[in-house]
This record gives sequence, C-alpha cells and structure tokens, in this order.
Amino acid sequence: MENSQPSTFNSQPKKRLLSLDVLRGITVVGMILVNNSGGKLSYESLQHSAWNGLTLCDLVFPFFLFIMGISTSIALSKFHFQASGSVVRKILKRTLIILCIGWVIHWFDFICDGDFSPFAHLRLTGVLPRIALCYCVASFVALYVNHKYIGWLIGILLAGYTFLLCIGNGYAPDSTNLLAIIDRNVLGADHLYHKSPIDPEGLTSTFSAIAHTLIGFCCGKLILAKKNLEQKTLKLFVVGFILMACGFCLMEALPLNKRIWSPTFVLVTCGLAAMLQALLIYFIDLKEKKNWCRFFEIFGVNPLFLYVLSEVVAIVIGTTGSKPVIYEGIHSLITDPYLASAVYAILFTLIMGACGYPLYKKKIYIKI
Repeated sequence: MENSQPSTFNSQPKKRLLSLDVLRGITVVGMILVNNSGGKLSYESLQHSAWNGLTLCDLVFPFFLFIMGISTSIALSKFHFQASGSVVRKILKRTLIILCIGWVIHWFDFICDGDFSPFAHLRLTGVLPRIALCYCVASFVALYVNHKYIGWLIGILLAGYTFLLCIGNGYAPDSTNLLAIIDRNVLGADHLYHKSPIDPEGLTSTFSAIAHTLIGFCCGKLILAKKNLEQKTLKLFVVGFILMACGFCLMEALPLNKRIWSPTFVLVTCGLAAMLQALLIYFIDLKEKKNWCRFFEIFGVNPLFLYVLSEVVAIVIGTTGSKPVIYEGIHSLITDPYLASAVYAILFTLIMGACGYPLYKKKIYIKI
C-alpha cells in the first residue's frame, strides 16, 4: 500500500500537499460507508451496480487505486526510482503484509462462525489482495521500466484486456464468462467470491486494475514535475477530463462495469479522480481552504489501519448479533428504512474516525 506518511510535494521549497491525504481519506470514508449499511435496504447510490452502470458507490475503490498510484510515485521518487536491495525488500514485504492481512480478515470471519480451519474454502481474492498486487506491480514497473514507456504499457494492458473481454464473453454475468473460467481454473472455485459467478476482485480483472494504478502513477509524476503548481493543477484537470471523455465515448461498445473492471470503467473513474484531485489541490493547497477537510485527513493519514479496523469491527458486530439490535434501535426512531440504514453506516464511520483521531492528533502514522 502507499506510504502512510503525510503526502509531500517534492519541489523547492518543499511543500506538503494536504489534498493528497484528503482524497485518500475521502475514498477510505467511502469504502467504510458503503460496506456497512445497517439494514437490507439502502440507497441506490450506496450500492454497487448490479452489472453495467456506475453509482457513487462504484467510485470509491477505483479512486483509492488511483491515489495509491500517485502515492507510489511520490514514495519511490525519494529513491529516484532506482532499484536497490532495500527498496525491493520493502516493496515485497509490504505486498506480503497486505496480502496476509486480507486473508486473515477472511479467516477471522470464519473463526467467528466457529470454523477454525477454513483453508479449503478461504477466499484468496478481495479488496486488500487487489491493493497488494496492484501496488507491487506498479512499484516494480516504476523501478524497472523506463517511464516514457509506461503510457504504452497502460495502453497494451487495456487493449489486451479489451480483446479478452470481446473474445471471451466478458460481459456475460454468468459462469460462461472467460474471466470466471480463468479465475476458477487458476485459483479454484472454492477460493473465489461466492455471491456471484464473477469475482469482482478476480485475478484476471486485476490486469485492468494494474493499468488503473499506473494511470495514477503517471498523474503522480505530473504532480512531481518541476513546474508551477497552478499549471500542473490545470494540466491534471485537463488530463482527467480527456480520460473521462474517452471512457464515455467508448461506453456504447464497452459498457462501464466495475465487477469486471472494464477498460471504460478505468478511463472514466481515473478521469473523475484526476479532476477531483486537481480541484482539491486548487482549493486546499493553493487557496488554503483547509478548515472543512480535517475529518477526511484523519482517515487519509492512516488509511489501511482504519479500513482493516472497520472490517474487523463489522465482523464482530455481525457475529455477536449486535448489528440488527443497533439497526432496529435506529429504525425505531427513523421509520424510513433507507435513511435508517444510511444513518447506521454514518454512525459506524464516525466511530472509526473517533478511533483514528488520537493517532492523527499525536501524528502517529501506522505504516505497512
């Protein structure tokens, strides 16, 4: 995962870009919020698209991968993008730790249900494993590939993935989809997502997610360039708009689809993320309008810790039977089930923020 230290801008004089932490925090808040609805009913914007389409909920994870690409660029720039034994070990160690945390969370869920040896059906995919793989590949590309060729690599990954979708029934929401077939044969059906035939964090679609992270890396390089910050902010916004426009233009042939991480989904969400990052840089770092963003900064400086904490707490609350009791208490005061579910999610997120506040206040940044 990206360096959890506060983001900085490598220029003279050295200046911290608070906006990077804020965008990271916004995405983590979003991830926690949409993962913890209280009841069975929730607003459509807080649910993932059933198949093709794009909701607000669909934006949070791709935004996180985008900002991870930017953060990877900033972190590795400190080493001038030169590979060394210590840098390689650090990347591999961080990758392994994030993978293991993801698997342990799945294991903990089984343990809470009384299954202490679920290894035959332990899910190997998921949000954290995808983060780990994208971080690892993007980091090694940054170290070992000439940066002027990274754009070509992104194009090859997306074009190759598009070809795979076209020849392999890639938009079919069933087991005939080539993505599902590859994932089943490589990882085994028992180690995949079981709520749909298509694993939303499957191994095959991770190739598209890697291209996604590399786009974020290139935007990070743009931010690091030795130019006026206002010019770079405008350029970042324009790049984002072009990416988004290209994605929407191709949408008729290749619909937006988060579950298969379609190429158009990559272009549109990266474009939106770049435009939002540019706006945040303008208002927070250039205009210094910072009073509103402390809540998101709390999540942004310790993103992995608070996300993992939220997953563990959610499992415990669900296993102990506390969740329906809490939700029913809220529902007794708020009769609208959609609003009651949203209030539960907001309260849960606020509790996670309260856990992160002492760390933020004491400038404790938990690095992985």
